[in-house]
Amino acid sequence: MPTYRIAPSILSADFARLGEEVRNVVAAGADIIHFDVMDNHYVPNLTIGPLVCQAIRPHVQVPIDVHLMVKPVDRIIPDFAKAGANIITFHPEASEHIDRTLQLIRDHGCKAGLVFNPATPLHHLDHVMDKLDIILIMSVNPGFGGQSFISQALQKIAAVRQKIDESGRDILLEVDGGIKIENIAAAAKAGADTFVAGSAIFGNPDYKAVIDAMRKELASA
Repeated sequence: MPTYRIAPSILSADFARLGEEVRNVVAAGADIIHFDVMDNHYVPNLTIGPLVCQAIRPHVQVPIDVHLMVKPVDRIIPDFAKAGANIITFHPEASEHIDRTLQLIRDHGCKAGLVFNPATPLHHLDHVMDKLDIILIMSVNPGFGGQSFISQALQKIAAVRQKIDESGRDILLEVDGGIKIENIAAAAKAGADTFVAGSAIFGNPDYKAVIDAMRKELASA
């Protein structure tokens, strides 16, 4: 059975109490903190930058997974590495030279990954599998929290799972967007092993109850 990881997205947390929120969600059983960066340019919203990453870093021991929805992307990568990110992912559309951007992330000591929007083709993976530690499939269009899961993403997850298995490499397969207790098992059956959930966790007063329920669903997947 694969090792499943739950990665709460702090996009849905209470920003006035962010240190407390990340501590609480890790205490409730989170494996990773997912950190959504939007620039109001590549996506229609503006969120948080390296200073916030640096501020929450001392509060948790688990990896911080920074999802860059910014364009251009290269300039900001060293700042997030310095701020304490462990994993940095970006969208192929946001980089002029995908191979170079992946190498830049790795050169700064972080794990590197590509993110695929619902309509982004997977051919970008063909020549960079050797530089990937994680692949993130978006099951919503990026830019806003609280959206509904796009079921077409399940076919994409399955296609990426096949590519990972054929490569023989140890690459995480993450899914982000509309993940909740009701559909997490379907995403796992398709091949995902890392699950980003924002409003499903932070929108409930009992984080542990939600994470436990998700793990129960994953155990039956």
